[in-house]
This record gives sequence, C-alpha cells and structure tokens, in this order.
Amino acid sequence: MLTKGDKVSVLDDAIDGIVMEVKGSEVTIETTDGFMMTFKSSELIKTAGAMNINFNKNQVISEKEVAKPNYTNKEKKNKRENPIPEFDLHIEKLVKSYKGMSNYEILTLQSETAKKHIEFALRNRIPKIVFIHGVGDGVLKAELDFMLGRYEMITFQDANYQKYGIGATEVYFKQNTK
Repeated sequence: MLTKGDKVSVLDDAIDGIVMEVKGSEVTIETTDGFMMTFKSSELIKTAGAMNINFNKNQVISEKEVAKPNYTNKEKKNKRENPIPEFDLHIEKLVKSYKGMSNYEILTLQSETAKKHIEFALRNRIPKIVFIHGVGDGVLKAELDFMLGRYEMITFQDANYQKYGIGATEVYFKQNTK
C-alpha cells in the first residue's frame, strides 16, 4: 500500500518520484524532473525501504562506454616504396580549353600524353603506373590498349576497381634489374 510521501519507481519505465496523492488504485507522483504523472498502483514499486542508490551520472556514462581498441596499421611498407604514379588522361586535365579541338585532335593529344608517360616510366625504371581514362564510349581505352599492346616489356590490366572504378588501367613494366 502506497501513501503520500513514499519514494517510488515505475516498473516498466525509468521514472522515479514521490507519491503526492492516492485515489483508490490511481497514484499521482511528482517525478524527479518535476512533472506530475498518474499511474495505477500496480505499475509502481516503493523504493523508500529499498536500497537508496545515488548514481553519479558521469560515472554511469563512463561505465557504459566500452574502451575502443587501439588499432594500428599492421601493414609494413617498404621505406623505399614510392606511391604509384597516376596520370589522368581526361582532356580537361590536359589543356585549359578544348572548345575548338576536334575529337581526333583530343584523342591524339591524349594518346601522345600517355606515350610520353610510358617512355618516361621505361627510362626511369618505374615499375608501375596508372592511367585514368574514364568510361565514356571506350574510344580512349581502346586506343590505350592498342598502344600498350605494341610494347613487349609491358603488361596491363584494369586498375583496382575499389580505388578507380572501371575507368582506369594499370600498366606494369618488365625490366631487367641489372
């Protein structure tokens, strides 16, 4: 039996308060937040005789927080390993304005740029490069594949899909290590 002044808690909710009025089976309480709420007496439990626990809000929050593991990158990289050179062959990356250029001139410029990068990589013994050509109609990719196929010391494949999507080609250079 609940009486005025009893400390109570709501069974199915995180609400605590003090009984202000009892009318039959209905009990009105003032919550710890200062609200007046009415419940059935069967929904309340008396807490005055029970253990009175004062929670430190910050302590409860810190106990709930799970310590996050300190992950480090386990992958060891060679100190001499250089990043892979990437060359974007999109025409807007090669010239300031391409408005007056024909499709043939654009493709020729892109092909010549790719050829210069290939020759540079061969001269400087760079093991791998990536050409970003985009998807489009596939004309530049086809031209690039044809050009790369003419070199004996080169193998190529589609670049990493996760990093570049389907619009890039990785070029590997087979070189003697004399």
